[in-house]
Amino acid sequence: MKSLRYLDKYFVKYKWRLLFGVFITILSKILALQIPVIIRKSLNSVETFIKSDIADKSVIENQLLWNLATILGVAILAGFLTFVMRQMIIVTSRLIEFDLKNEIYEQYQKLSINFYKKNRTGDLMNRISEDVSKVRMYFGPAVMYSMNMIFLFIVGFTQMVKIDPELTMYTLIPFPILSISIFYISKIINKRSTVVQEYLSKLTTYSQEFFSGINVVKSYGIEPMVIAGFDELADKSKEKNISLYKVQALFFPLMILLIGISNLTVIYIGGKQYINGEIPIGVIAEFILYVNMLTWPVAVVGWVTSMVQQADASQKRINEFLQEEPEIQNNSTKTFNCEGNIEFKNVSITYDDTRIEALKNISFSVKKGETVAFLGKTGAGKSSVVNLVSRLYDVNSGLITIDAIPIKEINLTDLRKAIGFVPQDPFLFSDSISNNIKFGYNKATTQEIINAAKKAVVHQNIVDFKDDYNTILGERGVTLSGGQKQRVSIARAIIKNPQILIFDDCLSAVDTETEERILTNLEDLSKNKTTFIISHRVSSAKNADKIIILDGGEIIQQGSHNQLINQKGYYKELYEQQLLEKEN
Repeated sequence: MKSLRYLDKYFVKYKWRLLFGVFITILSKILALQIPVIIRKSLNSVETFIKSDIADKSVIENQLLWNLATILGVAILAGFLTFVMRQMIIVTSRLIEFDLKNEIYEQYQKLSINFYKKNRTGDLMNRISEDVSKVRMYFGPAVMYSMNMIFLFIVGFTQMVKIDPELTMYTLIPFPILSISIFYISKIINKRSTVVQEYLSKLTTYSQEFFSGINVVKSYGIEPMVIAGFDELADKSKEKNISLYKVQALFFPLMILLIGISNLTVIYIGGKQYINGEIPIGVIAEFILYVNMLTWPVAVVGWVTSMVQQADASQKRINEFLQEEPEIQNNSTKTFNCEGNIEFKNVSITYDDTRIEALKNISFSVKKGETVAFLGKTGAGKSSVVNLVSRLYDVNSGLITIDAIPIKEINLTDLRKAIGFVPQDPFLFSDSISNNIKFGYNKATTQEIINAAKKAVVHQNIVDFKDDYNTILGERGVTLSGGQKQRVSIARAIIKNPQILIFDDCLSAVDTETEERILTNLEDLSKNKTTFIISHRVSSAKNADKIIILDGGEIIQQGSHNQLINQKGYYKELYEQQLLEKEN
């Protein structure tokens, strides 16, 4: 249970609710264990009545009626206390589940982009859902039934020893066998539970990727192959689950066997003692009731052990991510008001996952209000530049400053609030178009949303939809075309009104005429703002104050449009090629 020690803080947080639940548990068990005592006294009274030859039955009848009413009252009160106990402990487990999910979710948001490159979405989702559910069972049913078992044993065992120590010892003979069995079986359950959860993560990941890539699957007609892959994975998962439940299935038959042996022991030894006149008949009935009252707590030991072992295996998986240190740390709490003066000094970066050196010793500067465009072949390092400006990654060497402050010393939250980023592959949420645009500024009015859409030249497309701005988009914005998704993403960045605007090849799916209109609108918007434009088209870059050409992570040309078209090199060749294509 080493992994579960991480959760001790939640026991501390909800200690009063849990302690009250423990108190109610003790009280309810003390009451419940009064029933065998009353039954013993009732049977002993009947035996005494039979042996005494008393003619008046009314006395014994009244006593039995009173005992019956007492048993009923005790059962009702014990039942009510059990209800209160469940409210305390089970509800607390739900509160802890809520806290743990929030903690994991917050950690997921802190972790860097590099982390998400190395881990699959399905696995991340499984740990915050299935694994947390397993952990909740540890806080709820496992704790509740463990306390039930402990206090029932303490109170019941004390009462049994008080009445007849010898018979108690014979009754409890099977329990050491039970303890040893649990010790060995629980170790097996822990190992197999870990494997089961890992396969569940694989299944979740496979399904998530299939649903996300359904267009590709259907376009290539590879449904049978995908289904075969899923079946193979599902079969392996089934085998691992069966392997786990085979071990778990040993518990209940073992419990029933041991309880049966205890009952037979009570009847045999108690019967001999009764024949020898050592105990009254009521003691045998009381002991049988005690043994059977202990049946469920003993039987549940296996279930509780299984829950605890599964929770430990799940918490171990959760801890792997909770203990992951974000690569990008916020090193400052000072408020940062961005002006937009950015400088790269001998910057280099190599990505961990691919070991590709994306940028090699590059230097340039951009002043507030300037627009800089980056052009180059695929893989030249253009997107790496803007990823570093947003501090999605940190440099391996060199220095980036914003307003003369090293980027690592700037409050990360304030930095990203100052940036409006339109990525190469725009992401839209399964929500209305209006809310997707408002994601850039959640206090935006309807008119501000419309104005942003107009500047992004997507307003007319939106109003043509049946529900215009209230149109609900499919997952990842599948309802819209590629160009519409890009323009909605541009509107999202515009409405934020940031100091730094980044457009990462976000006009690739837009026709030339629409591109010209958007760029004209952006010229007005980008006044007094620092703007980065990444593109493969000269038309997107020609009006920039500075154009930088990258190749293999190095700057091979830089200057204005007029300067570069008069120089031999990549820019001039690209300009002439695209001009020829336009004329044709």
